[in-house]
Amino acid sequence: MKMVVNTFYHVLKGSFQIMHEDTLARVELFSGLDKKELHTLAESSQERKYSAGTRIMSQGDTGVGLYIITSGKVRITHSSSPDRAEEDLGTAGAGDVLGEMALLDDLPRSASVTAVEDVTALLLPVWEFRTVLRNHPDIALKLLAVLSRRLRKAEQRTHE
Repeated sequence: MKMVVNTFYHVLKGSFQIMHEDTLARVELFSGLDKKELHTLAESSQERKYSAGTRIMSQGDTGVGLYIITSGKVRITHSSSPDRAEEDLGTAGAGDVLGEMALLDDLPRSASVTAVEDVTALLLPVWEFRTVLRNHPDIALKLLAVLSRRLRKAEQRTHE
């Protein structure tokens, strides 16, 4: 019986890994990674569920990682000072990425995110991500190439 349970667990875990790989592959930051590299990141990812009304991240807090919303909807808000009301920056839903800069810097969150509906998200924790980069420097080089392209596009837009 124990062997059957273990086998079922590994099959189920493998299915989630493939789903996580597919989810990560849709993130622009990871667009240059191959299947094996995506698998490495997927192993470090965790599925999280949040009920409607739950604050997922708070402006000013240290970022714990990148979130990819797989279902549900969130509201993004920002407050320019503690005594002013939060400004609504918009919403995000399935397929949207939140907090990717937390993977790269240690700066506080620039906005708050609250679940409007029940939300399922894939979390790639910063400490797991940085361990992967230390052990797989080729992934870091590919991410730098993506970030460089993004910077070039942003600079081009400012000159137009």
